[in-house]
Amino acid sequence: MRVNMVTTYEHLKLHTTPEKFYVEACDDGSDDVLSIDRVSTEITLTAKKDIPASAVTKDIYGIIGTVRLVAGMYLIVITKKKKVGDLFGHAIWKATDVDLISYKKTMLHLTDIQMQDNKTLLSMINNVLSTDGFYFSPTYDLTHTLQRLANTSPEFQEMSLLERADQRFVWNGHFLREFSAQPELHRFACPVVHGFIVVHPCSVNGKYFNWILISRRSCFRAGVRYYIRGIDSEGHAANFVETEQIVQYSGSKASFVQTRGSIPFFWSQRPNLRYKPKPQISKTVNHMDGFQRHFDSQIISYGKQVVLNLVNQKGSEKPLEQAFSKMVSSMNNGMIRYIAFDFHKECSHMRWDRLQILVDQVAPLQDEFGYFLVDADGTVLSQQEGTFRSNCMDCLDRTNVIQSLLARRSLQAQLQRMGVLHVGQKIEEQEKFEKIYKNSWADNADACAKQYAGTGALKTDYTRTGKRTWWGLLMDGWNSLIRYYRNNFSDGFRQDSIDLFLGNYAVEEGDSTSSLHVQKDWKFLALPIIMVVAFSMCIICLLMAGETWTETLAYVLFWGTASIGTGFIILYNGKDFVDSPKLVQKEKMD
Repeated sequence: MRVNMVTTYEHLKLHTTPEKFYVEACDDGSDDVLSIDRVSTEITLTAKKDIPASAVTKDIYGIIGTVRLVAGMYLIVITKKKKVGDLFGHAIWKATDVDLISYKKTMLHLTDIQMQDNKTLLSMINNVLSTDGFYFSPTYDLTHTLQRLANTSPEFQEMSLLERADQRFVWNGHFLREFSAQPELHRFACPVVHGFIVVHPCSVNGKYFNWILISRRSCFRAGVRYYIRGIDSEGHAANFVETEQIVQYSGSKASFVQTRGSIPFFWSQRPNLRYKPKPQISKTVNHMDGFQRHFDSQIISYGKQVVLNLVNQKGSEKPLEQAFSKMVSSMNNGMIRYIAFDFHKECSHMRWDRLQILVDQVAPLQDEFGYFLVDADGTVLSQQEGTFRSNCMDCLDRTNVIQSLLARRSLQAQLQRMGVLHVGQKIEEQEKFEKIYKNSWADNADACAKQYAGTGALKTDYTRTGKRTWWGLLMDGWNSLIRYYRNNFSDGFRQDSIDLFLGNYAVEEGDSTSSLHVQKDWKFLALPIIMVVAFSMCIICLLMAGETWTETLAYVLFWGTASIGTGFIILYNGKDFVDSPKLVQKEKMD
């Protein structure tokens, strides 16, 4: 596959002086130096001879971009990286540590409130960057699938990584705006994707091949589990992830792509202290406009669509399934096929073998869609004609299980066609590779779940072992408890962090961010304290009985009633007690 693009610089040194930052390109034959004026904020190209000898120097591995906070501009650079592997001879890296460096030499120009706001905003940026799963490559375009890269023009091939990148998957696009506007700076700009990448050298029947799994999270309508659901007016779905499985053997390359994304109409499920908030379908908007936009873009990007809706077909999830089915029917588009599969009902009582029912049902469609295959000469032998768009409520646990089964079926066909597997051989029989396959898909589930829900995925014991275990059920319970806490008491901050990171909220230098100073009403402090005190008194009365049992009963009833009554008041006003986002107005997020 031709790759004539303008690559980004791989080896960089950051030279800091009181007046400027100099970023020196240390690749062979390069004399380019990026000069950033710390006062005017102007970014220009200069030469190595202009770097003062007095500058403080350190190695960096990429420029994520620049961001404006209350204190002024900050430069964001990658200071540590870990190699994931080589993809077609190109090194793929994970960013493991970053620095935010202020243009200002001192913070004395800030008031105490501004200083606190700036500290909060810095912690938000760091909160996102500390989430595992930011990847980059100086020489390879990680934002596109193999099939998209094969179907491009010569002009596209000659573009820089920044110009040609699929903007859906460039998580630092907002930070690179100044670089985007100046083509001469593009070699210093490092597009970063968020999600999961693993590269495994494998061997089956003595034949060596590379097996790669790439999940690209969309930065459009990005956010956390309960605060970002459904779609926006442009048709962008929450928690949209494109997952590509790649095989490279003897110069040939095969790829199979699937997508996941929130149920694509306008609905919400805001946290309210209940374990599972009831989903609400909006009654005030025209769902079909956004729904149509979503599937129009999916068909343009991926061809035919098979929707695999895995939500429950009873209880609070039932209205979502019914609405989704009705909207697909009313579109009457031959390019979209809808299949509902009640995952929890079908697999109840540990009957996980019943997932094969769905795999067998969609097998003819999967065979029709095929996969992308290109030989060692670069000749395209087959294209993938459509994709499976899977979803459950979160598009995490159930979705990942089904995607791993469909990917295995495609891989079986690819390895047989490439001559790695003999006729009649099954992947399941290749014990060493099977372990790599299952663990990688479970790691993919964990990565996607941590990025969206704040914990590892559920049901990964099945993905890792092919069996549901009691230990797995216990770990699912533990992860569910952690999710409950984070979704109710820390996800507002996480949502604010993502909105700031992606440019959904703009900060003006020197301004006090009033949104951060929303004061809670007295009852939000008083009621939990009253409930805890009343519950404690109830326990004390039980342990330290009064002179008569009637006296003890009276005290227990009084404090018990006070505790339960306060608890009901808190639960009734649950939405007011959770940690809500402060930066972006709620109505904009629905």
